[in-house]
Amino acid sequence: MTNRLTLLCARPADTVFADAPLRERKPSGTGVARAPLPPHSSAIRSPSSDATLTAAALGLRAVAEPALRDLDHGAWSGRAVADIAAADPYGYSAWLTDPDAAPHGGETVRELCRRTAQWLGSLPAETGSTLAVVEPAVAQALLVNALAEPVRAFWRLRMAPLHTVSLTRRGGVWSVQPAEASADSGLAPYSSLSITALAAAWHTISEQGTRFSETRAA
Repeated sequence: MTNRLTLLCARPADTVFADAPLRERKPSGTGVARAPLPPHSSAIRSPSSDATLTAAALGLRAVAEPALRDLDHGAWSGRAVADIAAADPYGYSAWLTDPDAAPHGGETVRELCRRTAQWLGSLPAETGSTLAVVEPAVAQALLVNALAEPVRAFWRLRMAPLHTVSLTRRGGVWSVQPAEASADSGLAPYSSLSITALAAAWHTISEQGTRFSETRAA
């Protein structure tokens, strides 16, 4: 049986480490709810206000999945990237390069990848097609797992808000392929926040949000 998991990236981010309480947030992109979505038999989401509002704007009745919660940014939560880099440049640099670093006191990238790998491996064979609204970090971790990449590849993966990519499992093996929905259908009106120039060899989700271009990490 083939399983299909389509990731839809939440958060039109102006800060990477923010997730304001739901009562303080308002849905954005009123036209997005009318955009066609990738085919799916069920919908799930990260248990965050970003994912909740994204799902609501798209008209999805998505069930919260605790295992797909965003990376715990500890003391950095709610702070702008520029402020973090200015206040703790060494800690920020370590976090961007070392999957075992947690200068913020929260969760490491390796722990996030391990958590999402366990969830991905637990999906029943009869799951069918699922649409998952998740934060960028969660999407990156799931792609690391699906591509069987080393954890350090986490930083070479990129998805912009409201872009999609599909993971397909056949015979117990996951692969990555384009999702059906595209920017032309209204799913990618936002630009992605550039964290930093991390490496020349990136795994990228195209600006159209539908073509997965793979460059294997060394």
